[in-house]
Amino acid sequence: MSGARVGDAAMSEASAPPTREALIDAAAITANVRHLREVAGTAEFIAVVKADGYGHGAPVAARAAIAGGATRIGTADLDEALALARAGIDEVPLLAWLHTPGRCFEEAAAAGVEIGIGSWEQLEAAGAAGRDGRPVGVHLKLETGLGRGGAAPADWPALFARASALEDAGRVRVVGVFSHLSGTSREDDLAQVGAFERGIEMARRARLDPPLRHLAATAAAVSLPEARFTAVRVGLGIYGLSPFAGVSSVDLGLRPAMTLRAPVAAVRRVEAGQGVSYGYDHRTTGATTLALVPLGYADGIPRHASGRAPVLLGGHRYTIAGRVAMDQFVIDVGDRPVRAGDLVTVFGDPVSGAPSAEEWADAADTINYEIVTRIGARVARRAL
Repeated sequence: MSGARVGDAAMSEASAPPTREALIDAAAITANVRHLREVAGTAEFIAVVKADGYGHGAPVAARAAIAGGATRIGTADLDEALALARAGIDEVPLLAWLHTPGRCFEEAAAAGVEIGIGSWEQLEAAGAAGRDGRPVGVHLKLETGLGRGGAAPADWPALFARASALEDAGRVRVVGVFSHLSGTSREDDLAQVGAFERGIEMARRARLDPPLRHLAATAAAVSLPEARFTAVRVGLGIYGLSPFAGVSSVDLGLRPAMTLRAPVAAVRRVEAGQGVSYGYDHRTTGATTLALVPLGYADGIPRHASGRAPVLLGGHRYTIAGRVAMDQFVIDVGDRPVRAGDLVTVFGDPVSGAPSAEEWADAADTINYEIVTRIGARVARRAL
């Protein structure tokens, strides 16, 4: 009897819906890559899946991007690229470009991962990892005005000369030259384009002719043809999100790939004057129904969106009532019927009626990049 009860309980638990989940539309990522490839028109398209695929799941995003025509997969950290290699992502080259001092590139060389190089020290480490007959593929990163990583213009001649010598020695293969735009204004971006072009010419004088020259991320890939060169390096856009204020994913021909949702955990009927959540920032104005949603700031729901962000429940939109807590938030649904287990959509594709990640970003005084990448580990990802 007890064994049967344990088995029944296990079966019930296995069949229960997840407490919280992010649905990932892989077909949307594929379609977005295909569309953005047509817009950019470059020979190469680097799909960026850093930060676990902007929160969507890196292996799922990488495979979907390759299906859409991505010719390379980019990550920030080398560990991210190596994890993809271990996951069997080997149809196209992998590239990683953010390294802390002392990083050894032996494992990257063995896995065939290409390395973004922004300093003399990193170039020497890549050369040490390369072997005659198995050179390490490198992309030389130039500082063109963003004020972050990359070799400073004064260091370009020496960096290019050393890269050329290491290439002649069979230790490295210079696959690309790249930089990153600030996106401050068209004038600022074009000034960086000019600096990048000077870097490319300097590389040529050092007998380097890398096939990949990439400067544009999503925004420039869409709106700044001068920055496209031979490749674009696109992250946000492949997930169906817009990098432009006031321009929606629909305007850009993109489909958001993530839908964040959770079932109502509990329903409570209350009278006027009931305080809701910590600090009673929200008090009910009349008899009403409160629905508890099991998502909180531990799951990536921004606390700054308390009392401001919209959700969708039963075809109706509601605003979060009171403060977002660590594990939950509350919505005040008035007299509309709601039951525990009813699904609440936090954000998704606005074409479906769901709030968008952009709306949540506005509610939290942030950007849509942060909304999707901050979704926590407790949220189950389910690829459609």
